[in-house]
Amino acid sequence: MEMGVAAALGAGAARLLFYPTLLYTALRAELPASRRPWFHRIDRAVLLGALPLRSRSQREWEALGVEQLRLDTVDLSGVPTLENLHKGVEFILKHRERGHSVYVHCKAGRSRSATVVAAYLIQLHHWSPQEAIEAIAKIRPHILIRRKQVQVLESFHKDVTAGTAA
Repeated sequence: MEMGVAAALGAGAARLLFYPTLLYTALRAELPASRRPWFHRIDRAVLLGALPLRSRSQREWEALGVEQLRLDTVDLSGVPTLENLHKGVEFILKHRERGHSVYVHCKAGRSRSATVVAAYLIQLHHWSPQEAIEAIAKIRPHILIRRKQVQVLESFHKDVTAGTAA
């Protein structure tokens, strides 16, 4: 029961803080000396960045040939589930095989989305979580992968290495 209340409070706080923190992200990206561009290309298939601000409906995106995958994770304190990491990596790899790019984003492109991209790099290159995080940080230095996100990446890495060994 206590965890449910904490989760509900966390989700509520995240909703309350969404627009003020999005505004901060947008303003920070516009500063002349900013080292926080809206997005970075990680490799030939993946771009990692902040929330696209141009509003389009699902139908408009489909008309443009854009396929979307939404993996719900609470802003600020949320950690992608192991299941969602697998779904996200599968989606990216499918598009990589087709020669397409995938824009992986959360609100600021620093934490939740960077965790998904780290999982992709773990799967693709058989890297450790730390190697994947360091590779992303060289390109997008302001990522912020927290302890719980590292833990889910470690579980993902175990899944990948167990699948490779089988």
